Amino acid sequence: MTIFKQEVKSQKLSISIWSLSIGLLIAMCVLMYPDMKSQMSDVSEMFSSMGNFTQAFGMDQLNFGTLLGFYAVEGGNILGIGGAFFAAITAITALMKEEKERTAEFLMTHPVSRTRVITEKLISVFAIILILNAVVFICSAGSVIAIKEEADWTVITLIHVAYLLMQLEIVGICFGISAFLRKSGLGLGIGIAAMMYFLNIVANISEDAKVLKYITPFGYTEGADIINDSALKTEYIIPGMVLMVIGIIFAYVKYTKKDIQ
Repeated sequence: MTIFKQEVKSQKLSISIWSLSIGLLIAMCVLMYPDMKSQMSDVSEMFSSMGNFTQAFGMDQLNFGTLLGFYAVEGGNILGIGGAFFAAITAITALMKEEKERTAEFLMTHPVSRTRVITEKLISVFAIILILNAVVFICSAGSVIAIKEEADWTVITLIHVAYLLMQLEIVGICFGISAFLRKSGLGLGIGIAAMMYFLNIVANISEDAKVLKYITPFGYTEGADIINDSALKTEYIIPGMVLMVIGIIFAYVKYTKKDIQ
């Protein structure tokens, strides 16, 4: 597992910065909740009258006056956008970095097959995403405990699981694309994550665009659905996991036959 260890080690600074940034931002929002709680009912009323804007972000079905409603919107947006970008950046650079940094020739002289290279790199990306989410959950849970508010830990955990699955889906898609790249794909990865986010906004606004929920991983991270059902939308998760697997398969097929320079 030399490649796996090297990949994780090389990402230590990135993991630390992203995980602590996301985790501490969520913690700061939660710690502010007790002081803002009395004003949240007015905020909920204001958002309820904002039409499409409220629907776009799923705030028409959430009560800001509750910790769960506040957490789903504030914490969800931070973890959703930050986690999606980090997952995309990490995965899109995983396979093409050797050619970009001119280390492919050195790597391929070692007695390891390309299949093993792909496998260890994929496992390392998954491990990095798990580390990020573990740190974020610890920071978030710590802040919820600190404010001593009554919390439904099942729902909070489900919210974090949903965002973890969302990140893994983006990893699969971007990892597959990475096998086709030779130069930097950073912008492409961020673009894919941003596109998925806006597809969900469109799906929330228009009934005719609800089918997009089966495409974008943000479809099963809706805080309102998780809070109301105390469960995740498996009808959206299953297509998402299929897309993840397809992306990974493409990575194996392309990289094992690729003319690496």
